Amino acid sequence: MNENQLRTMGYDKTPDIILEVPIAVEGHIVHWIESKASFGDDHSHRTYLNEQFWSYWNRFGPGLVIYWYGFIGELDCQRDRGILLKDCFPTDIVTLCHAAQQDRLPDRQDEDKERDRD
Repeated sequence: MNENQLRTMGYDKTPDIILEVPIAVEGHIVHWIESKASFGDDHSHRTYLNEQFWSYWNRFGPGLVIYWYGFIGELDCQRDRGILLKDCFPTDIVTLCHAAQQDRLPDRQDEDKERDRD
């Protein structure tokens, strides 16, 4: 869901994207993505953390911030708390979590087969 869709649902502070199906990036679950067309320097990143990122984390869980023009490496220190930093979308290291969720849901065809047997 994008920002406009989330605002129509009543959310006031929203990341650029909320993922309906979470992904794993480098072993970390990601529920939302925020894209910044800037360089992540110390001052701007701390401002974003306090004014946006932690609010997203509180509402939606762990997320990913993409700084288009890179960032100071030391700023990527909140991974264990649920905010990852990247300089591009990690297409080569993304794992969809959908399969794990399907394992927990009953298969409709199996339910139909059992009902037919009864």
